[in-house]
Amino acid sequence: MPRRPRKQSSTGIYHVIMRGINRQNIFDDKEDRRKFIEKLVYYKTVCGYKIYAYCLMDNHIHVLIQELNEPLSISIKRISSSYVMWFNKKYERCGHLFQERFRSEVVETDRYFLTVLRYIHQNPVRAKIVEDVAKYPWSSYHEFFLTDSKVDREYVLKIFGDISADALINFSEFHKDKNDDSCLDAETLRLISDETIKEMIRVQFGTDSVRLIEMEKTLQSKILRALKSMDGVSVRQISRVTGLSKSKVWRA
Repeated sequence: MPRRPRKQSSTGIYHVIMRGINRQNIFDDKEDRRKFIEKLVYYKTVCGYKIYAYCLMDNHIHVLIQELNEPLSISIKRISSSYVMWFNKKYERCGHLFQERFRSEVVETDRYFLTVLRYIHQNPVRAKIVEDVAKYPWSSYHEFFLTDSKVDREYVLKIFGDISADALINFSEFHKDKNDDSCLDAETLRLISDETIKEMIRVQFGTDSVRLIEMEKTLQSKILRALKSMDGVSVRQISRVTGLSKSKVWRA
């Protein structure tokens, strides 16, 4: 079945979701997240887009973005390709990391713009990672309180008030509001416990997790691939539970 053409926004503003292939994690540590943000900001100059909000989760990314000089699809491809090249080199792996086609929805009114903005920043709260948006370090929420911001905050803050101090207060209060906002989503998964993973290995593969490190390579790779395909199991957890390096888990 042919793909439906992506709906075009009259404002050029979109809510974009980039997801890991097969729900895999696309970030495994702080360095990975910092590198993605670095790429996102770098390509602002190259591609000429504006960033209004972002949030990095383990297996997906939300971005509120406005295309200007080039089509959105090209900009997203530049960002993702550059990050994947760096990621694959770091973890000594090859192949895809992101789901081939990113998801997007148009944002054409100020009202929906603010709904998406809050929805993106509250993603970690809905996933029960934190109780307060201000406590999550990998979203753009904090950028709105910095003069040297990575996001294009002026457009956003003008919606909240003419005076900068008042705008920031209103911005903060807006994000504290409990709501039933509904936007494009990515089926956030909670990671399962290490003990549950150990039990999975015992029950499904008939061996203890610590024995994988000395196992014959073909069988070891088969078990690692099966673990990686399970919902809610991260590469970091597999590495921690088995004693195998993260790069070895990625390569399996």
